[in-house]
Order: sequence, then structure tokens, then C-alpha cells
Amino acid sequence: MITTTIFIPASGGFVPTPVVLVGGLHAAARTVAVERLLAGHRGSVAVHHDLTEIGHDRVRRSVRNATGLLETAEVRLAHGCVTCTVREDLLPQLVRLAPGAAPLIVDLWDSVEPRSVAEALNCDEASDVLRLTGVLTALDAAALPDDITCGERLSTVGKRAAAGDQRYLAEVLARQLEYATALVLHGGDEDDHELSRRVLAHLAPFTPVHRIDALPPVTGARVCAGDLADRVDPATAQLPGDGRTEEIVTTVWQSRRPLHPARLFEAVDELVTESVRSRGRFWLATCPDRLLAWDAVAGIVSVEDTGPWLAALPEAAWELVSPARRAAAALDWDGERGDRAQHLVFTGPDLDPARFHALLDSCLLTSEEEAAGPGAHLDDPFAPILTLKETA
Repeated sequence: MITTTIFIPASGGFVPTPVVLVGGLHAAARTVAVERLLAGHRGSVAVHHDLTEIGHDRVRRSVRNATGLLETAEVRLAHGCVTCTVREDLLPQLVRLAPGAAPLIVDLWDSVEPRSVAEALNCDEASDVLRLTGVLTALDAAALPDDITCGERLSTVGKRAAAGDQRYLAEVLARQLEYATALVLHGGDEDDHELSRRVLAHLAPFTPVHRIDALPPVTGARVCAGDLADRVDPATAQLPGDGRTEEIVTTVWQSRRPLHPARLFEAVDELVTESVRSRGRFWLATCPDRLLAWDAVAGIVSVEDTGPWLAALPEAAWELVSPARRAAAALDWDGERGDRAQHLVFTGPDLDPARFHALLDSCLLTSEEEAAGPGAHLDDPFAPILTLKETA
């Protein structure tokens, strides 16, 4: 187990060192992005943790600059997980290197999702020394369109991060590209780049896309991890809008009425197999006070209870939620329903919006069912799933 004391320099006159995270499942694209950042920023240093042996509670850390490898060491962990690596080794190393490097580049392992790392860097202990200035996800333009449809587990394709890692390739890729502040395309030909840009325009329409030879600035203002979280968390997410780009279609479905849990459950297979990516927030007649998150990619769907709708809370409790959450609720507010709303977005090739909308509309409670009163008497196939996630 590592025991490290973090030394925080006196803050007088000290400007926090910029830190940029560079992640992505496509290792070759990520490596080129890191090398270009090193070459383009004099004095910059990159830190990388090789997680090949994390299942044996050890990783290999390397530090390099534009001229080559500066140091390497084997790190033993109390528990073999990415969180341990960040908390016990990455953060102390960044603090150690900060006085002599600008920017610091964190070269993330293939399957690491950047959110956990960004939020770890946002800690009070390092805020005077480090400032997160960007989260870049590097993508192979030739591989992206196929990988975002890949329903294989990471372990099956040789990208497992830790023992017992059951995540899917497309699931991790979606989180990496939707969380990033900028996306970087590498490899492939012009047709690959054009197709990848069309895909990204639907999956991450608010995120700038750069070629590998024109990387964005990485030494600017601090990026708040809380703001990044608000962009992807179900209650506040910046969801894509309706759109069509040649064969790729995105459609948005919204309603104020509650969903019938059994009818929605029967429709799930059709909804997720005929779309590549879907996400959003919804509510069921059987649990009207709970904001449920819908997250599906490459045929794999997750439904999760994320907590109460604001309308279900006493007004005094609203001060405990983020300003972004209150603003999102205000925009969605309805005199009868409060912020309860169905807001689901589906993206896929040649997707038929009218058919999707008709299918989802058929899952809503009818006027007669609503008039019958609370939906507690309805059969709810989601109940065991939501209960399991609450206790996991």
C-alpha cells in the first residue's frame, strides 16, 4: 500500500499548474495526441499508468516529456482499481511535478472513464496547485463508427481494466466522448473523418471536434468538474436535438404524462435494438416521485433511479441541489406535474421518428388509467431492477 504525503506550496503568487486529461479507447490516437501536446508545449510532462496488471494490485507509472522517458516505477496498491490508482498515486505525482511542468498531461489508460479522474483532481487538497483545463478524448476515425455499435464486453476485445470489469466497449466509448470538453480525430481517410464527424454531431453535438494536427488550447481557465457532470447527469444533461445527417437520425420524444411500466418494459427491446444510442430521463406511474435515467448503447440498456424530482421535495430542500438542477427544473416546470417529464433521445441509422414516437406514446397511461388514481396497483417489471440498483 502506498502512503504519500502531499506537499501543497504556499499559495502566495503561485498560479495553479494546468492539467489536461487525454483519454480514449483508441490507444494509438491517444498516444499521438499526447505526443503532439508534449511537442507543442515547452516544459510539459505526461504521466501514464499502465493498468495491464491492475488485477494483481500493481500498475506501472511512467513520466515522459517531448524528448523521451524521464522515469518509471512499479506502484503497488491496496486494492486493484482505477480509483485507488488516482487517489494513491496519480494525484500525489501531479502535485510533485507541478512546480516544474506546464501543462501536466494525464495520459489515461484505454478503458478509464475521465469523469472519476477529473473529479479526483477537483479536491480541496490540490486546488491551489493544480487546475483542470480540459478533457480530451482521442478517437480513431476509422474505428469509431463500428466501435460505438459494438456490444462486446471490454474483456472480450482485450481492453479490460481490472478483474471483474463487466463494462461494454460501446458503453465506455460513449461515456468518454460525451464527457469530454473536446474530441480529437486521428487515423483513417477523409471518408472516415467525414463519417465520424456525422456520428459525433449526433452523439456529442455541443463538443468541438478537432483534427489531430489542430489540437485545442489546454492552458486556459479552470474547468469545473461539477459543470462537466451537469452536462451528462440525467437531470441536467445537454441532450441532442432532432436531426438527420444522411442516414443518421436523432429523434427526441417528450411527454408530460406518466409511462405504464409494463407496456414500456415490453417495448424496450425494440427501442434499443433499432437505435444505436439513447438516453434521457423519464417517470413511471408506479413511482411518480423518482427521476429515472435511461441509458442505452449498442443494444445494452440501463435504467437507474437517480433520486427525487424536485416537485417531490419540500421547497426548503431545493437549496441542497445544484443551480444547474434548479435551472433545468424551472425550464421544464409544469403547473400540474412540476418538473416530471419524459425526455428521451434516440439515435440510429435510418431510424423512423414517427414509429418511435407512436411506440412510446402507446406506453403512456391512457386518460382512463390516469383517472383511476395512483399507479401503485399496476404491474411493474422495472421494480426489481431499480431495487437491485439501489442496494448494489
